Amino acid sequence: MALLTAEQIGAASDRKFEDVEVPEWGGTVRIQSMSGTDRNSHQAETLVIGPNGRPKEVNLRDQYARILARCIVDEQGRRLFVTDKQIAALGAKDAGVLERLAKVAKQVSGLTEGAAEDAAGKSATTAGGSSSTD
Repeated sequence: MALLTAEQIGAASDRKFEDVEVPEWGGTVRIQSMSGTDRNSHQAETLVIGPNGRPKEVNLRDQYARILARCIVDEQGRRLFVTDKQIAALGAKDAGVLERLAKVAKQVSGLTEGAAEDAAGKSATTAGGSSSTD
C-alpha cells in the first residue's frame, strides 16, 4: 500500500455526521464530528489548569451548548452557532434536548467520559501494558 501525501490526507473527507430528529424543535439537526482542533479547544475550555500546570477544575458552564456549537452544522458542514450570543441562546434551550444531542455529538466525535482526563495526562495506565511499538 502506498503512503499518503499531505495533499491526499487534506483532501480526504473523514468527518462523520448523524442527522437527529428533534421533535421539540420541529425538525432535524445534523451533528458532525469535531475536527481535532475543535476537540482540543473544547477540552481546553472544559479543563481548567491551575498555576502548577495540573488540572484544577472542570468547567461545566454551558457544556452542552459549547459542544453542540462545534457540531451542529448545515448541509454544507457550516456551523449554525458561532457567536457567543448564539451559543448562549442555544444553551437556553431545554436541558434534556441539549443533553440528548450532546451525547450524539460526543459519540460521533470519539469523546469518552475520560477524554478530559486523558488530555490532562491523568488517565490511569497499567504497568506492563502493551505498546504499538513492542
